[in-house]
Amino acid sequence: MAVGPDTPITQLAGVGEARAKKLAKLGLAQAADLLTYYPRDYEDRRKIYTLREAPVGQRVCVAAMAAEHPRKARIRQGLELVQLKVVDHTGALHLTFFNQGYVEKALRAGEEYIFFGTVEEQGRRRAMVNPIFERADSQSFTGRIMPIYRLTAGISNHLMASLIRQVLPCADSLADTLPQRIRQEQGLASTQFAVQNIHFPADEEALELARKRLTFEELFYFSVGLSFLKGRREGECSGCSILPCPLEEFRALLPFKLTQAQRRVMEEMAADMAAGRPMNRLVQGDVGSGKTVVAAYAAWLTVKNGHQAALMAPTEVLAEQHARSLSSLLSPAGVQVALLTGSMGAAEKKRVRTALASGNIDFVVGTHALISDGVEFRDLALMVADEQHRFGVAQRAALAAKGDRPPHVLVMSATPIPRTLALIVYGDLDISVIDQLPPGRTPVETFVVREDKRQRMYGFVRKQVQEGRQVYIICPAVEERSEEELALAAREGASPPMDLKAVKTYAVQLQEQVFPNLKVDFLHGRMKSREKEAVMAAFHRGDTQVLVSTTVVEVGVDVPNASLIIVENADRFGLSQLHQLRGRVGRGRHQSYCVLITATRNPESMARLRTLASTTDGFKIAEEDLKARGPGDFFGNRQHGLPQMKIADLAGDMRLLNLAQEAAKQLLEEDPELSAPEDRPVLERVRQLFAATPDIFN
Repeated sequence: MAVGPDTPITQLAGVGEARAKKLAKLGLAQAADLLTYYPRDYEDRRKIYTLREAPVGQRVCVAAMAAEHPRKARIRQGLELVQLKVVDHTGALHLTFFNQGYVEKALRAGEEYIFFGTVEEQGRRRAMVNPIFERADSQSFTGRIMPIYRLTAGISNHLMASLIRQVLPCADSLADTLPQRIRQEQGLASTQFAVQNIHFPADEEALELARKRLTFEELFYFSVGLSFLKGRREGECSGCSILPCPLEEFRALLPFKLTQAQRRVMEEMAADMAAGRPMNRLVQGDVGSGKTVVAAYAAWLTVKNGHQAALMAPTEVLAEQHARSLSSLLSPAGVQVALLTGSMGAAEKKRVRTALASGNIDFVVGTHALISDGVEFRDLALMVADEQHRFGVAQRAALAAKGDRPPHVLVMSATPIPRTLALIVYGDLDISVIDQLPPGRTPVETFVVREDKRQRMYGFVRKQVQEGRQVYIICPAVEERSEEELALAAREGASPPMDLKAVKTYAVQLQEQVFPNLKVDFLHGRMKSREKEAVMAAFHRGDTQVLVSTTVVEVGVDVPNASLIIVENADRFGLSQLHQLRGRVGRGRHQSYCVLITATRNPESMARLRTLASTTDGFKIAEEDLKARGPGDFFGNRQHGLPQMKIADLAGDMRLLNLAQEAAKQLLEEDPELSAPEDRPVLERVRQLFAATPDIFN
């Protein structure tokens, strides 16, 4: 069957309905998606070692002959072993395969194979566990530079590479949308060459040419799109002019002193709002830096000028928390603050909507309920989005559209983003940074702990609860992988599964075996909204003493009585995410602690965790995270409304970024509307990339 870019993934060899669903989690539905699913790394499998020369502890290729027929044995329910010895003229190697029964028939005594895996020393003999293998006379995945892809449960790297190899021939039909003059000026390879060699490079030089072409292209289209966004902002109709009021008048409402950083950001916002065009400002501030007070100031200014304000939060718990604190702060100044969430009763929601439409509510705090049909404002002049990365640009725009004219927009984020990355991802926003913490906040003490200290750590949990505190325990998984999934992964050459703590299973184990006298509950993202809200409310009230959760608690939940957060399998998380999780404690008057548990022996992973333990500076941590993982992982699965970077590394590609921005600027100066025939493909490509960003071309 001929494969084209539109060929559904289900028509590829090796993809049934179950695998198609798993691939869909990675955004892969058709052949074209696979072509642009670029590797995250590469393994050089070109050198073939003899058994004696093969270095211990490294993943390498060895050529050897099966010296015997494989032996299969069932050790216990769910665990099957296949073992055999392979030899060459320098020695022997003992192979063990877990849950890969097919190996018994796949390897034949007397035939030569290439094995790829980690050589280990077991006493006086050498061994390999679960190596990838293929016949020496038909190599596909050994003897070459091999791509390494981001995966999901049930999809191995071997399978992913096999699927991409199937669709690679249709790269020849891809159109080259970069104008030829730009390609020539920048010395860029063709699309076809780049796609072929980004997946299966002929050599290092071909890989570098491919990466340069695809990175430049991504940054170029991104730069063109951001130019349109900025052009839209500059050409917008005039916004509501908010006259400044003395900051000291607002300061009189506060029971604490403002930091210099807060004052600076407030002055920047006041200048924006008085300028006569809509403010579009991102306020970044580390956990506990006082962003909510800055938002309160913007809302106070807006209401003092006779207009309405709205704040949209990502969860009901956070919305309720904001509504309580903002009402307490602003009601003495006569500001009417109200709450609007999806779980409120119909009569209460109707009352709030009526009061909003009539102007009797000055400042509404809510969730996605704010952008639902039936919510109207008398005069919306300010929209605040808390934890922006939880909202797409389209959702921000939907709330902004509730006003008769473009409102001022204030976006708040507690996720520290390196400035170079922020300038790209939030290219349509001005950026302010609150880079000071209020005086008196006690830093959270952070410890990296090995598995052998687990019982001691459980004792520390009991001690904290005895003192009246509460504890978070964060896990990377919701539930255990099934035996069927583990066997499938093993059969396809995946490494032996790590013992990842799973929320539901672990919570039951802790309640029954470890903390029978404490109240343990669990929380994860697959639960229904009302279930999640009920669990968090119980924890907030103090009814639950130990909460086992996924990273769903990462954003903004304020439980001052929680003094300890434990992160299981901490090496599985990014540094910035760990820093956000750490911010869930240290919010009260008690000394708080963060314990990072890991079983990893990887020196780089341990160094990253120790970086987190050594500093509480979110921006320093973010820079380290960006260097280690790149921007794709930096934002994880968050939908910020702008195209995700698939290949560009903004920490290392600044030179290409500058070239791409210059090329985009030059192109738009020559053809502002991209209406010339040779430039139309650029316009179409940018339209596709920015499809999630509303009205970019209006």
